[in-house]
Amino acid sequence: MSLTTFSTERVSERVGRDADLPAKITIPYLSNKKTLRRPITAVTAYDYASARLVDEAGLDLVLVGDSLAMVMQGHENTLAVTMDEMLLYTRGVRRALRRALLVADMPFGSYQTDDREGVANAVRFVKEAGAEAVKLEGGRERKDLVRRMVDAEIPVMGHLGLTPQSVHRMGGYKVQGKTMEAIDELRTDAFALEEAGCFAIVLEGMPRELARIVSEELKIPTIGIGAGPDCDGQILVLHDLMNMTFSTPAKFVRRYADVAGVMREALGEYRQDVEARTFPSDAESYHLSSEMRELMAVSAEAR
Repeated sequence: MSLTTFSTERVSERVGRDADLPAKITIPYLSNKKTLRRPITAVTAYDYASARLVDEAGLDLVLVGDSLAMVMQGHENTLAVTMDEMLLYTRGVRRALRRALLVADMPFGSYQTDDREGVANAVRFVKEAGAEAVKLEGGRERKDLVRRMVDAEIPVMGHLGLTPQSVHRMGGYKVQGKTMEAIDELRTDAFALEEAGCFAIVLEGMPRELARIVSEELKIPTIGIGAGPDCDGQILVLHDLMNMTFSTPAKFVRRYADVAGVMREALGEYRQDVEARTFPSDAESYHLSSEMRELMAVSAEAR
């Protein structure tokens, strides 16, 4: 059985247990989940193996986030990752997914300076990497760009609140929307993105009360991260919820497993076994046939 067949069968088995789950997640399906008040489940993942597990678990959406600059490459923020790197990671995730919707982050510098270049880079994500949608940060200032992407048949997810690509302007990773002026600005931005054609908006790092208001006002789904439980869906970075990062977790992160602890223990045992010469064992080794061993013995005696 091939790896692809195995993955597809696992997804099919799970979908078969719930008649309401589609074989493939689409943007209209996500919109309908908001209408039915059924939460959207999403996670940020960056590689084939992780994305395959996410897909088999039945989540709705996988985001290849520019946060890979920090999680996968060790940078201090998201600004360093390039278009070519984002395309590379997105292609790997694409090969893993059978059901979940694939969204790719537009990296810093790929759309901020020129709308025409932004559309061209969005096309690359769809054409070269197999993304089904792109995500970009910003509010009213992105309205024309979003329209042009949508006109080019590229679905767009917005991102408001704590926008990591604006880390220098914000003076760090700080909760946004804490004053009446900021609240009004964010609501205006949300309406602008919806009117421009975004199919959903990520709300990050804002008070729960504000996220609830925005979620109720918009017709399109909101997906929260550090925005409270009243959004239409939630997203976390896979490495955060599995305790596979090396920094203090944000307040909103819930760790569902200690994968790092399991890996450290396994690697320590492996090191000990190698040093004690108990790995590999004879049973874990390949052997010559008895005839070949006899020939080698005769050859050794003749020497």
